[in-house]
Amino acid sequence: MEQPDLDVSVIDTRLAAAKDASRRLARASTAEKDAALEQVAVLLAERSAEIIGANALDLEAGRAAGLGTGLLDRLTLDERRVAALSDAVREVIGLTDPVGDTVSGRSLPNGVRIDQIRVPLGVIGAIYEARPNVTIDIAVLALKSGNAVVLRGGTAAEQTNRVLLGVLRDALDAAGLPADAVQTVDDFGRAGARHLMQARDYVDVLIPRGSAGLIRAVVDEAKVPVIETGAGVVHMFLDESAREDWAVDLVHNAKTQRPSVCNALETLLVHVDAAERLLPPVLARLEASGVTVHGDERVRAIRPEVQPVTDEDWATEHMSLDISVGVVDTIDDAMAHIRRYSTKHTESIVTNDLANAERFLNEVDAAAVMVNASTRFTDGAEFGFGAEVGISTQKLHARGPMGLPELTSTKWIVRGAGHVRG
Repeated sequence: MEQPDLDVSVIDTRLAAAKDASRRLARASTAEKDAALEQVAVLLAERSAEIIGANALDLEAGRAAGLGTGLLDRLTLDERRVAALSDAVREVIGLTDPVGDTVSGRSLPNGVRIDQIRVPLGVIGAIYEARPNVTIDIAVLALKSGNAVVLRGGTAAEQTNRVLLGVLRDALDAAGLPADAVQTVDDFGRAGARHLMQARDYVDVLIPRGSAGLIRAVVDEAKVPVIETGAGVVHMFLDESAREDWAVDLVHNAKTQRPSVCNALETLLVHVDAAERLLPPVLARLEASGVTVHGDERVRAIRPEVQPVTDEDWATEHMSLDISVGVVDTIDDAMAHIRRYSTKHTESIVTNDLANAERFLNEVDAAAVMVNASTRFTDGAEFGFGAEVGISTQKLHARGPMGLPELTSTKWIVRGAGHVRG
C-alpha cells in the first residue's frame, strides 16, 4: 500500500512525462543525442565547484549518520572525479550508437524480408545508493541509447544528485531534446522508490545498483522487470604454479587499488603446495598497505598474527581493507569454495598451468572470469564502454558490465509485397 502522504499523481505525472520523452528520444538522431551529451560534459566542467560544494554537504551528513569508509568513498566527488565524469561522457559520445543496428536478417524463400534490429528499451528506472557518479553514468548511457531514465539515488547523495539532475536536464533542453527524459523520485523517499518499482504502465525495466540488501529488496518488491546487478564477493586463486611476483602484485592491486568497489578482491585462496612460498610475501605486501587479514587455520600456521576467519567472513563483501584468506588442497576445492560463496561477479586464477587456466575459465560460473589479471578490470570504462550502468550477475540478455547494447531490446521488421501465408 502507498503511504498516506505520498501523492501518487505527482509521481505518475513525472513517469508519464518520461514515457512521452522516451518516444522523442527513440527517434532522435545520433547527432542530436551526442549534442546533448556534449552539453552534459561542458556543464559538468562549468558547474564543478557547485557539484563539489553540494557533495561536501552530503559527505558531512554521511559522516554524522555513521556511513562506513567504503560508502563515504563511493559518495565522494572531488575535482578529479568530476573531471573524470566529464571525460567519460565524451567517451560515450565516441561510441557507436546501437539503435537501428541489424542483429540478424534474411530473405525467406517466398521473398519476404525479415530483419531483427536494435531499439531502445523505453523508460529505464534506476535505484542506487551513495553513488552520485552513477547518476551521470546511467543517464548518459540511457540517453545515448535512446531511453528516458527515472532516478532514485538515495538520501545519502541527495544534495549532489539534485545538482547533477539539473545538469542533465539543462543539457537536454539546450540541445533541443526533452528535459523530461531525465526524472527523479528522490523527493518522495522510500515510498517513491516503491512506487517506481511497481509502475509497470510507465517503466520498462528497472536496474538496482548497490548493496546486496538493496538489490534483494528491489528484486523482491518490483513488479517492473529487473536487470539484477550484484554484490561482489570476489575471489582470486593462486595455484601451485603461480609466479610470486604476479601473485604479490595482482592480489595487492585487486584488494587495495580501490577497496570500496564491487570488483575489489574479498577472498584469496591459495593451493597448499604454494602456501608456504606465496603467503608470506603476498600477505606482507597487503599488511604494509593497511589490510587486515582474516585467515583459516592453515594460513595462521604460516602467519600466526592474522585474525581467524569466520563463515560470515567468507560470505562478506567487506568493501574495506579486509580480506579473507584460505588454503585449499586442489583446484577442485578452490572452485567448490567459489561455487558456495561467489556472488557470480568476478573470479580470477593466477597460474602458469594452461590446463588449470582453461579449467577455471570453463568451469567457474561468473559474469567475468580471469586468468593472471586483477579483478579490478571488470568495469565498463576498462572494457571500452565509456561508462557502465552496472555489472549484471544474472543470465538474461545482459551479463557483466552493461553498456549501450545492453540498454536496447530488439524488434523484428518484416517487409513483404502482398504476401499471404499459405
